[in-house]
Amino acid sequence: MAANDKLRKQVAALLGWSDAHVDFDTAVNGIPPGLRGVRPRALPYSLWQLLEHLRLAQRDILDFCTNPNYEARAWPDDYWPRAPKPPTAGAWQKSIAAFRADRRKLERLVADPALDLYAKIPHGDGQTYLREFLLAADHSAFHVGEIVIVRRLLGAWS
Repeated sequence: MAANDKLRKQVAALLGWSDAHVDFDTAVNGIPPGLRGVRPRALPYSLWQLLEHLRLAQRDILDFCTNPNYEARAWPDDYWPRAPKPPTAGAWQKSIAAFRADRRKLERLVADPALDLYAKIPHGDGQTYLREFLLAADHSAFHVGEIVIVRRLLGAWS
């Protein structure tokens, strides 16, 4: 296996990694609907806001990597939902499904041997594809950890 193939395999695995910490699916599984919109004391966000932020940010990274007409979004308004609660009963599961679907797209993109991982993204300002994939993995790991902490604070983690 060529070095680039090994790197692709490792980076694709990193996007859903669970070797050193809780993975996304474990973190969001089984959260009671009544706790999804609760902001723990002294924290600025709820589980819903964390989930949606993860989805929105990952989607933005995917869009940046694949859309030649990409337009930067406004920080923080386009990355964090204002309301602490999901807007509908189905929004929670829809957000989880969208996050998973976009992660699979990133994994397929990483695995594509036609994509030069070290190439600069043509419409970017110096970012490489590899940098964006690592950013997606790092960002997700950070906020998945926050989901676990918020769940513990709310008594929804065993």
